[in-house]
Amino acid sequence: MKTRLLGGIAALLVAIIGTVLLVSYVQNADKRALAGTETETIYVVQKAIPAGAAAEEIASSVTKKSVPKVALAEHNVTDLATLGSKVAAVALVPGEQLLSTRMVEEKSFLGPSRIQVPTGLQELTLKLPIERVAGGKVTAGDTVGVFLSLEEATDGKTGTKSSKTQLSFHKVLVTAAQFSNGTAAQTGESATASGTSQVSSTTASKAQTDETYLITIARNSADAERIVFAAEFGKVYLSKEPSDATEAGASYVDTTRLFR
Repeated sequence: MKTRLLGGIAALLVAIIGTVLLVSYVQNADKRALAGTETETIYVVQKAIPAGAAAEEIASSVTKKSVPKVALAEHNVTDLATLGSKVAAVALVPGEQLLSTRMVEEKSFLGPSRIQVPTGLQELTLKLPIERVAGGKVTAGDTVGVFLSLEEATDGKTGTKSSKTQLSFHKVLVTAAQFSNGTAAQTGESATASGTSQVSSTTASKAQTDETYLITIARNSADAERIVFAAEFGKVYLSKEPSDATEAGASYVDTTRLFR
């Protein structure tokens, strides 16, 4: 009897020690994965943050995390004090990096259908069909990849046209998304977050005059010139490109590189 009792206690101790070691191993997995990798500690959203939330409210919904520098988004926040009295321009979801570009002065908060253009950038609007706007799932506050496609003049010798497509700009901020008749385009989630009925979004969708969207983006002068040129003499496509999307590998494609 005594032997069985001692055996049971020993088994229990072994189980407890094994559990502690397993928990410790799992907790240190991130550290081992990042060993030898250059990292930076930034704030990452841990709990959903509604649009309009003040900086002091955000503090309890974010956590510090070491992230590889290659995966860092531009304008990430490393010190909450730098946000001052700003508010979230859009709803923030768990897992995304906290970016200063998604925070605006309270007096500049324009609601989920439109956000303030960051200082130093300018806005331009593109009228695009639904298939060039990620199926119409782009809303204010999203970041997009901008593809420029251009068909050049016919080659006099070969009689062929040289065409190229390039993912020219990454994580471009969308400041407004509208249907072609000017009505704000909101998904069911953003409409609910703003306190409006999802029915109003559906009604607006049916009220549009054609299957095109007016997407307003913020970019500097030089980039804006290139985008406008492509819109005038070629085609522009937008992909939905969140802050953690990989940018590496993008180049350009033409007839000589298509099947490589």
